[in-house]
Amino acid sequence: MIRIGLILILGLLMSTAQAQNKYIARQGQVSFYSYTSVENIEAINNQAFSILEGGKGTLAISMLMKAFVFEKALMEEHFNESYIESDLYPKSSFEGQILDFDPSFSSEQTKRIQGKITIHGVTKDIELKAKLVKEDDVLLLSGEFQLQVADFKVKIPSIVAGNIAETIQVKFRLQYQMYEQ
Repeated sequence: MIRIGLILILGLLMSTAQAQNKYIARQGQVSFYSYTSVENIEAINNQAFSILEGGKGTLAISMLMKAFVFEKALMEEHFNESYIESDLYPKSSFEGQILDFDPSFSSEQTKRIQGKITIHGVTKDIELKAKLVKEDDVLLLSGEFQLQVADFKVKIPSIVAGNIAETIQVKFRLQYQMYEQ
């Protein structure tokens, strides 16, 4: 009986220790910018959800594509209906790892992140650099990278091809809080 109780207590302590190494970002920000000679296209999504496993540096991010907000309603409509096809591909995601992650760091660091990004039903390997800052129990992860529209099989009609850049600049800012059960 004592042995079973000891095993249960040990299991509880281990699960508590693991939970303390998890961070969660409920309202991360992802934005993109596309420069063209006709009109710049910019959108922001403040509903990115992310979990960071502090012990290993593994990272998962998910967001609804319809949560991107544009300056013009028509741009938003075209983005969701014609290009990203949000009804067919409602989410985009990233799964990867912060390389050489040390959960006990205390100053601002630049880290490499490797993983797989899925947009428009297409998954691609990606590597990027990001800034990581720790203040008390809060982690801030931010950075930017570029994506090629063609890599994700987004079809752009030839009549408007000159109005949409082939390369999109993406920025992200995720503020993580310690996850508590």
